Amino acid sequence: MEAFVPDLYCILFLSVVIFIACFIDSIAGGGGLLTIPAYLFAGLPAQYALGTNKLVMSAGTSVAAFNYIRNKKVIWKVVFSGLFFAVIGSILGTKAILLFDHAAATKIITILLPVGLVAVLIPKKKRKTHVEEELITRSDLYFKAPLICLITGFYDGFFGPGTGAFLAIGFYVFMDMDLLKATGNAKIFNLASNVGSMVTFIIAGKIVYSIVLPLVSASMLGNYAGSHFAIKKGTGFIKLFLVLIIILVFISMFAKHFTSS
Repeated sequence: MEAFVPDLYCILFLSVVIFIACFIDSIAGGGGLLTIPAYLFAGLPAQYALGTNKLVMSAGTSVAAFNYIRNKKVIWKVVFSGLFFAVIGSILGTKAILLFDHAAATKIITILLPVGLVAVLIPKKKRKTHVEEELITRSDLYFKAPLICLITGFYDGFFGPGTGAFLAIGFYVFMDMDLLKATGNAKIFNLASNVGSMVTFIIAGKIVYSIVLPLVSASMLGNYAGSHFAIKKGTGFIKLFLVLIIILVFISMFAKHFTSS
């Protein structure tokens, strides 16, 4: 790729989008559905958009994960049982997306946007019973958690947006976790798969370092604010806001990449 030299307006645009996206991502997941189209709009090729996004989002997700850990919203034995599989899945997914050229990868991203939308739209209602550590079964530890993490890790490496929502839904539906703890655990695995994918992109030379510093700052601030909001307030309004934006982004990208002659 030729040297990408962003102007001040480009940096400001990306920083604002990333702050908003990371605020939303730390609550409802799916922030990458906003950040990746923003990178593409700014002129980054698809693989560089994915790689740069992984680095930026990894930094921010670490802040959200720390907040959930500090507020005791993580079940550690589930983390230890699935961590390896999340990383392996993300590396395999990243290697898969690197096999495609720019045009093909961009179309794949557009096609996968509705998949991320489904992850956000699936209802996540609170249940009366909350699963604590002592109620986690062997099936949860040795089969369900590793499988959920492997599949979502691959998806995270291949595309990414909505991964946190997929993880939280998987833990909530298949392991009967309390929604807030499902989200807390999802952030740990999301961070692990992000790092695994990020390292693969770094080795492949698909990171645009000239824009990383301000975007990492925006990502960390957005995740810090959003995770605090999630723990104290809830997710309803943010989810509605996210869904509306995703629909607009999908329509825009579909029109650009599938209706042009």
